[in-house]
Amino acid sequence: MTLPKIDHRIDVTHAGGQYPVLVGHGLLKAGSHWEGLLSGHILVVSNDRVSALYLDTLKASLTSSAACDVLIVPDGEQHKHLGTWQQVLDALVTLGAQRDATVVALGGGVIGDLAGFAAASYMRGIAVIQMPTTLLAQVDAAIGGKTGVNHPRGKNLIGAFHAPRAVLADLDTLQSLDQRDYQAGLAEVVKYGAIRDLEFLVWLEGQLEALSQRDPHTLTEAVARSVRNKAEVVAADEREGGLRAILNFGHSFGHALETAGAYTQLRHGEAVAIGMVLASQLSEALGRVPVGTHTRLSELLSALGLPIEPPQGSDPAALLELMRLDKKNHSGALRLVLLDALGQATVDTVAEGDILECLQRACQ
Repeated sequence: MTLPKIDHRIDVTHAGGQYPVLVGHGLLKAGSHWEGLLSGHILVVSNDRVSALYLDTLKASLTSSAACDVLIVPDGEQHKHLGTWQQVLDALVTLGAQRDATVVALGGGVIGDLAGFAAASYMRGIAVIQMPTTLLAQVDAAIGGKTGVNHPRGKNLIGAFHAPRAVLADLDTLQSLDQRDYQAGLAEVVKYGAIRDLEFLVWLEGQLEALSQRDPHTLTEAVARSVRNKAEVVAADEREGGLRAILNFGHSFGHALETAGAYTQLRHGEAVAIGMVLASQLSEALGRVPVGTHTRLSELLSALGLPIEPPQGSDPAALLELMRLDKKNHSGALRLVLLDALGQATVDTVAEGDILECLQRACQ
């Protein structure tokens, strides 16, 4: 039998060394590529939806000597909270896991953030291997070591930096995503072009049909280029002291929209798409980019099936209040990722009045 091929290996540098991001088709079936990364007690954390699709494949890839325990948690951003995090910790304790244990996060960004935070917390840190099964997680959430859970008043307010031992991006899993989740992941792909890679943005504009059809070759290229962009930023600023904050383009608005909708109204990528449009509109209003910049970005996002306007009935004042808890803010001042040009972004302080005016225009 021919072993599935690793199409790309991208090493991410962090304070403790490096870890690989393996990108390819059928990698969940190829335990020989990654089984050696497992150690100690193994706890696979997944949700009911993903586990039904891929848990048997994962377990069949392990040798009989590498038995694992499994914890299934509910699916959805609304379940990414301290109560579910506690369930993962309880499972590790019940398992008798020691410091050489390995948590395997099998799922999308919610599972990766949740399981990663539990791994960061248990015995002050044990290994985690990220096996992302959504596009959004493969290009963003699983890479860079950010872990955490939500608070009712804000997204990802509780968490830790904890680099994974490896990230295994099996592109075959993207074929089982429903259309809405797949399109939500494309928002994070577009983000890399918008903030630092204009050539990539132009390439995406020319791949609309192939992306909509989930063409395997096109997806391989899109995921690999996204991962390389993130790896370069993370290597330069692992703990978001400066440059890494540009990866949050659209997220200040987006997180507020997610929180306002109780994490059920919008997918994360949908909220980020709307947020990127708002941030580009604000960049135009502040005279940082030429008029029409936001139109080009909006047209690309819309062509990929993503929303570009806040949900009907959104309250500008309430969204601004939620934005005051954004993690980029300093000393009470609101700081947002803005464009200096398509393909170039920076973080800057913005007057609340300018943000509110932008929200009011968008929510009319």
